[in-house]
Amino acid sequence: MEYEINVTEVEELQMTNNVAELEQIFSKAKSIIVQGETVVLLRKNTDGSTYKFDEITTETDLDNYKETVFKYL
Repeated sequence: MEYEINVTEVEELQMTNNVAELEQIFSKAKSIIVQGETVVLLRKNTDGSTYKFDEITTETDLDNYKETVFKYL
């Protein structure tokens, strides 16, 4: 099982300062990583297509990504 984080959605949540929703996304992602699974970062295009551009497999990498996201709030 893998958990997908839509980076486009994360960017929208950043613009609206929706900290609660971002915390939910990262909480779920951490749960997945603790279980030994992978978090996939993907981007949805305006035509509905998606592409995966990164994978996170450790809590440290997830914490670094979360820090980057929250830095822009």
